[in-house]
Amino acid sequence: MTTAGVLADHQIRDMIANGGISSEAPIEAGQIQPASLDLRLGQTAYRVRASFLAGRNRTVKERLADFQMHEIELDGGAVLEKGCVYVVPLMERLNLPQGMIAAASAKSSIGRLDLLTRIITDQGVEFDRVPEGYNGPLYVEICPRSFSVVAQPGQMLNQIIFRQGKTLMSDNDLKALHAQTPIVSGDPVISDGLGFSVDLKPSEGSLVGYRAKPHTGVVDLAKLNHYDPSEFWEEVHSKDGWIILDPGAFYILVSREAIIIPPMQAAEMAPYLAMVGEFRVHYAGFFDPGFGYAEAGGSGSRGVLEVRCHEAPFVLEHGQVVGRLVYEHMAALPDALYGREIKSNYQGQGLKLSKHFRA
Repeated sequence: MTTAGVLADHQIRDMIANGGISSEAPIEAGQIQPASLDLRLGQTAYRVRASFLAGRNRTVKERLADFQMHEIELDGGAVLEKGCVYVVPLMERLNLPQGMIAAASAKSSIGRLDLLTRIITDQGVEFDRVPEGYNGPLYVEICPRSFSVVAQPGQMLNQIIFRQGKTLMSDNDLKALHAQTPIVSGDPVISDGLGFSVDLKPSEGSLVGYRAKPHTGVVDLAKLNHYDPSEFWEEVHSKDGWIILDPGAFYILVSREAIIIPPMQAAEMAPYLAMVGEFRVHYAGFFDPGFGYAEAGGSGSRGVLEVRCHEAPFVLEHGQVVGRLVYEHMAALPDALYGREIKSNYQGQGLKLSKHFRA
């Protein structure tokens, strides 16, 4: 019986070896992160009329027959247009044992592009959640929100974690962990997870974030450190510690707190609570063991916030709590930690755009 917790890298390798995770192309070592597996796009994208879930008694393939408009081959790269919805079969499929569930999320760079990507399954009734004992294919729904993108087979837009038994840490667990190994700079705000706030008073200058421009060129997901940020983003400055969010606009901001994920924990950025205002902190987010951890080359790493304002203009103030991190126990110590053995773009980060843009 596997110890309760989120599966570590070597346990994911065991799942691959015993057929719990399989793929039409061999799974590469680089897909396996300390507590998650990166998922790869297949060959074909299906443009659909609307986002959907399969529902309890149907497969995704059956629903595609209802909603598909046309097929796009991704070989060589294909444009997925802003405002459209696509479904792409993934290379990987799952055969989960009883007692194990899985959860998916966009990878950090994908969330920072405002690319809405959600995993769907046969008989699925929730996005990004794979039920106990699921045996079947995986699909990703892709909806570019701010920028059209060029995608091709094998690219990794999403990651998946595997949970065995009870994984969530209670608030008392979190307080005890912080007393032993600090998980945040400053005094922790612990209530149903670790609260974090927005930084609108930088230590130097007045730059507090970026806002996506409404009419831009295409972002090729294969091109890293390539694009001039000024062609896609407007700088957001604040001299007084507050900004006004515009309805429908997408912002990249940064947390005031530096966050630490110790080696025997993982964390997920939870959806915002409605009480905090007319906006959503987009949660592209699993945080691997070692994120911001000193022995893995970090001294605390800030959380990058992907923020979309909804119905009304909203004043966001420095230090306002905007979200929470839910911490989970690991089932085992990972062989590799984020930022130490794993090459990591965002260890020790501050305010930072996705890796597609020049620093």
